[in-house]
Amino acid sequence: MSVLALVLFILTYCLMIALPKYRPWVALTSAALYVILGFVSPAKLGAAIDWNVLMMLAGTMGTVSLFIESRMPNRMAEILLTKTPNVMWVAVVMSLFAGVVSAFVDNVATVLMLAPVGLAIAAKLNTSPVPLLISIAVSSNLQGAATLVGDTTSIMLGGYAGMDFLDFFFMDGRFSIFWAVELGAVMTVPIILWLFRDQRSPVSIPDRTEVTNYVPTFLLLGTVLLLICASFIPGKPAVTNGLICVGVFLVGAVHSRLREKSWRNVKLALLEIDYQTLLLLAGLFVVIAGITEGGVIDAIAALFVRVGGSNLFVMYTIIVWGSVLFSAFVDNIPYVATMLPVVSGIAVTMDCSPILLYFGLLTGATLGGNITPIGASANITTIGILRRQGHEVSTWDFMRIGVPFTLAAVMTGYLFCWFVWR
Repeated sequence: MSVLALVLFILTYCLMIALPKYRPWVALTSAALYVILGFVSPAKLGAAIDWNVLMMLAGTMGTVSLFIESRMPNRMAEILLTKTPNVMWVAVVMSLFAGVVSAFVDNVATVLMLAPVGLAIAAKLNTSPVPLLISIAVSSNLQGAATLVGDTTSIMLGGYAGMDFLDFFFMDGRFSIFWAVELGAVMTVPIILWLFRDQRSPVSIPDRTEVTNYVPTFLLLGTVLLLICASFIPGKPAVTNGLICVGVFLVGAVHSRLREKSWRNVKLALLEIDYQTLLLLAGLFVVIAGITEGGVIDAIAALFVRVGGSNLFVMYTIIVWGSVLFSAFVDNIPYVATMLPVVSGIAVTMDCSPILLYFGLLTGATLGGNITPIGASANITTIGILRRQGHEVSTWDFMRIGVPFTLAAVMTGYLFCWFVWR
């Protein structure tokens, strides 16, 4: 193992934790150093970056922006709210709806879609929007791991493990991680009912939202259907899913230009793409390639094996709950990017299938971000929205909802994956 590669990797992580606003630039600087120091040759630089993941993210973000602009998310939420008798059940419905949307749309985008609805409901009922929006945020984080397109970590796992869209539902003749996540969501309902047990005020539905354009809705559905169809194509190019997502967005952009006779919505959609996350991932892909070539990944895998021994259950438990702990304080994107090759190395060392360990990693890392307000981008986005509305969110305000959500969902997924995939 190269000590220099390890030291640079640790320094990179420390700087990303200490300087959250500069994470993309830290990752890119570190990536450049790995190239300059010879850990990643310039000839292998392009191959080190997972272009399929980056294109999937960029294309989906663009389409989601057009979807939000069409005002369809608000209309869909209003339809659901007509079935709710009081605020307590509003919280349940909005949380579950956020989860359903987040299974197919980025978590941050889900929060951006539904937060305005939650704020409007709280204003009409003259109640604090803080608990409702936090419930929406943690639910969106929970369901992000359900499908290939639901979260950056799912996209990364799919790209690394060669999993297609349908593999998240059924794989090798077994129920896949989608069902573990859904069971976890069901287990959070009693928690929501308990947290909002005193909120029995009747619901007044906000004014009906008029949808301005139905095409973005069909484009999002089309993206999902095309990804499903592509999963059946044998030997397809590695960038197929990325090309689908980017292609659908371009169709939406052209339609918006022709319909509005203006590039306004297209420009807004391009501005809404999270370029910093894309740059962060690109840098991390190179960093991971560098520590892999430097032998760091093999050394970390060997350390995990020494701690967990030859007992698969112990190893699985360490990965799941260790991921929960790390993701409570560290953004799960760089964590998962680092741990995927580590988990693969552990599986090779233990001579077992990596699928159980992959699912354990995704379960712990994705749901663990719900423990603290800094554990996931959706949480940070939600707190920012509330702050702009004049509501300061304390760590306790967040954790009293996030902690029971996390424990219920992780424990359910942890047990489900073990008994199905051991």
